[in-house]
Amino acid sequence: MILVLIKIVILLAGLMTAAAYFVLLERRIAAWVQDRQGPNRVGIPMTKIRLLGLGQPLADGLKFIFKEEYTPAHVDRRLFILAPITILTAALGVFAVIPFGSMLPPISSLSEKPIPLIVAPGIDVGMIFVFALSSISVYGVILGGWASNSKYSFLGGLRSSAQMIAYELPLGLGILGVVLATGSLRLEEIIEVQVTSGWFALTQPLGFLVFVVAGFAEAARLPFDLPEAEQELIGGYHTEYSGIKLLLFLVAEFLHMITASFLIVILFFGGWHLPFGLTGPDEPIGWGFAVFRILVFFFKISAVILFFMLVRWSWPRFRFDQLMSLAWKVMLPLGIVHLVFVATMAELHHYYGAQWVARMGGWATWAIAGCAWIFALGALGLAAACSPIISDNRPHTET
Repeated sequence: MILVLIKIVILLAGLMTAAAYFVLLERRIAAWVQDRQGPNRVGIPMTKIRLLGLGQPLADGLKFIFKEEYTPAHVDRRLFILAPITILTAALGVFAVIPFGSMLPPISSLSEKPIPLIVAPGIDVGMIFVFALSSISVYGVILGGWASNSKYSFLGGLRSSAQMIAYELPLGLGILGVVLATGSLRLEEIIEVQVTSGWFALTQPLGFLVFVVAGFAEAARLPFDLPEAEQELIGGYHTEYSGIKLLLFLVAEFLHMITASFLIVILFFGGWHLPFGLTGPDEPIGWGFAVFRILVFFFKISAVILFFMLVRWSWPRFRFDQLMSLAWKVMLPLGIVHLVFVATMAELHHYYGAQWVARMGGWATWAIAGCAWIFALGALGLAAACSPIISDNRPHTET
């Protein structure tokens, strides 16, 4: 129990600190992309020490904590308070089965065996657990919009529920290809399979594309931030919230992006492993390779988060009908086609794989990756040919 509690404390402290300082990083990325000044003034009070703006997250957090807790009189008070608690609990609970590193060597005072850097190791249905809690977070958004008794909040909640339900389907189809290739729902095993068979971003490019687009939509990041859409809905489903309750919503939104980054790295980029055995042997593992794997893992995650931020400040927002059309008419068919392709390849490998791999030797993985890329490009070309070339952006008038 002591070991589990230590992991929980480290994970929660790391996630909260990361959420605060990634906001600072995003502000600097926004300033760089849009050629303007970023946060550069908040430092130590009563001095001229500015600390490159590193005091900004602390100032923001204190502002939210000490801000007046105001609850409008027209809201459903119980649901209004329950909504941010629900969404933050679901966002944090997902990390119970997501590894935040490889293993540490045994520590005599805590464990005689290597210590896995995951709160609940050995859960065979890890991906199902992630999907279950991710679905619960939708209820927090809907409750916040409904309980606010505001048209802006209500429309934001409706948009969010429609968007998340639509994009959960291609998200699941992108993951199913990985599950078929590995034969496991455990995230640790999915990482280990990629050590020998190659990263799934290379061998399943179509599934990777579908998962990344759906991950953007599930995290409600631009160009998929229709639930908030400041120009149209003021603040979306949390328009009526302020103080610490608003902080819970904002932290949960950022945690969704961090969760998506963890899953992208684990499912498609080999987790903490590097090619050619650069991250050391599986057993036994010393402190040097253990720390190096953690650094590799978090470097990959930081790179994906940086990509999320660059996309947010570079792309315009989709119109709502374009967003839903992309989900149902493009992403869902591509996900189904990808699943059929992976299932066919798995069946062929079951019957002819051993002989073929023995004949091809080390070129087997490259041949599979080549077939997957040819298939992905063909599917994307067909999807582009079947979609309209120009979206009709003209205003519609009632006749």
